[in-house]
Amino acid sequence: MGEIENLIAEVSPYYRGKDGAPSSEHQIVYDSASEGLEPVYFWILDFMNNMFGGSVEKIIDNFASSPGSGHFSELGQKMSQMQQEASRVLATVNTILKGVLNLIYDLKEFKIRLAQYEDANSKDKSTAEAGLLALKQIWMDKVDIQRGQGSINAMASGNLQFVTLRDAFMIAKSPKDVDKMDFNERVKRILKPRIQEFFEWRKRSEQELKKRFEIEKTYLKSQVEALRLNSRWAKPYLKAAEQLSASEKLGSNPALVTVFNTIMLELSIMGKGVVKVEPSIISKDLPADFKKIQKKMRPYYSVVIVDFKFRGIPSKAGQHYVFGGRVEANFKSYALNEDELTLFKEKLDDSDLNSALKLVQGMTDDSLGQIQLDIDEFLGEEKKEKEKDVNPFSALFSGFKLPIKSKKDKDKEKKEKLLKKGAKKDSYPEKFLRSLAEAGAINNCFTVYDIYKKGHGMASFPFTKDAVASAPKTPAEDFFGF
Repeated sequence: MGEIENLIAEVSPYYRGKDGAPSSEHQIVYDSASEGLEPVYFWILDFMNNMFGGSVEKIIDNFASSPGSGHFSELGQKMSQMQQEASRVLATVNTILKGVLNLIYDLKEFKIRLAQYEDANSKDKSTAEAGLLALKQIWMDKVDIQRGQGSINAMASGNLQFVTLRDAFMIAKSPKDVDKMDFNERVKRILKPRIQEFFEWRKRSEQELKKRFEIEKTYLKSQVEALRLNSRWAKPYLKAAEQLSASEKLGSNPALVTVFNTIMLELSIMGKGVVKVEPSIISKDLPADFKKIQKKMRPYYSVVIVDFKFRGIPSKAGQHYVFGGRVEANFKSYALNEDELTLFKEKLDDSDLNSALKLVQGMTDDSLGQIQLDIDEFLGEEKKEKEKDVNPFSALFSGFKLPIKSKKDKDKEKKEKLLKKGAKKDSYPEKFLRSLAEAGAINNCFTVYDIYKKGHGMASFPFTKDAVASAPKTPAEDFFGF
C-alpha cells in the first residue's frame, strides 16, 4: 500500500475498512526512450483542470537522480547557490532582528519613564506625589550623582554630615518651599539651587524623552518593514533549496545506480468535485427531502488522484534537460467528505512528502510572530473597532453578551477539534451522498483514463451501459422501481 492509501485509511472511517483501497483503479504504463514525462503529465493535468473547473492540486513532487550523473551535479550546484543566497539574506534578517529586539527593550524603558512623568502631572494628589518622588530619585541617581562628593547622597552619608539634606530635597516641592522649612541656612543654600535644577531637568528631560520615544518608534517601524522585506526575499531561496534536494526514499530505489545516468520522479495530482444536492434531486439521484437537511450534512467530494512514477535518462538539450523513459500512471478514485479532506491535507503536510515550506515558515514568519504583540503595542497596528450602540436598554443586558468569534477563529477551533477527535462516521443520509460521490469519482477516474488512451491511439474499452457507475439503490428502491 502506498503513502496516500495509508493516509486515507487513517483519516476516513469508510476507507479504513477497505485498508485504504480506492473505489476504482486504473493503470497506464508507457515506455519510450524518446518521449518524456512532460507530455503525459500536462495532458492529464489540463484534462482534469477542465473536468474539475481548475481545482486540481499537486500533492506530491519528489525526485532523485544518480550521484554519478551530470543532472545530479548541476542540480547540486543550483542548490548550493540557493543556500548561499538564503544564508546571506538570513544573516541580514538576523542583524535586523537583533536591532528590533534592542529597540523594543529601549521603548519599554522609555514607556516606564514616561509613566512616571504622567503620574507626576496627575490631578490625583497621591499619584502626583508618588510620581514626583520617583523622578527625584532618578535625578539623584542619574544626574546629581555625577557631582561626586558634592552630590546630595554623598553629602548626606559622608563626612560632611548633611544628614537632613536628602530628606529635605525629597520633601521640597518648589524653591519657595525651601525658605519655609525649618533647616539651617547651610542646608537651604545647598538645597535651593538643587531644587531649581531638578524642576528644570524634569521639564526638559520629559520633552527630550518624548521626542526620543517618537524617533525610536519611527525607526522601529522602518526596521520591522525591512525585516519583513528581507524575510520575503529569503523565502524563495529557502523554498527552492528545499525543492532541489533529492528524496531519500527515491534514492534507495534499486533502479537508481550510482554511476548510471538515471533519474526517478514521483508526482501526484488530485482533482475534486463536490456533490451538488439540488441538481441531484432534479435528476432523481437523491430524494426530495434531502433539500431540507442539506445544511446538516457535510459536503462530499468525488476525488480523483493520479500518481506518476517515472524512471528516465536525462539528456542535455541546451541549458536544460529532457527526460525519456518509463512512465507509470495510476488513476485512483475516492469519495471523501470535507472533514476527511481536511485531515488528509494535514496528515500530508505532517509527513515527509511535503516538508518544503515548514523550514521556510519556521525561519522567517515565526521570528516576527513572537514579538508581534510588542510591535503592535508601540506602532499601534492593532485596531479595535467599537460600534456605538444607541439602544437605551443595551447597558442593562451588556453583561449577558457573549464574545463574538471571527470566522477565522471558528475555523481554527473547528480544525483543532477535528484533528483531536478525527472524522465522524457517515450518518444515514450522508451514506447516500457518499454513494453518489463514489459513483461520480469512479466515472471521472475512468473518463480520464479512457480518454487519454483513445486520444493517444491506444486500445480502450467499448462503451456500454455497464461501464457507467451509479449510486447503489436500496432494496425498497429496487422493489418500487425508483
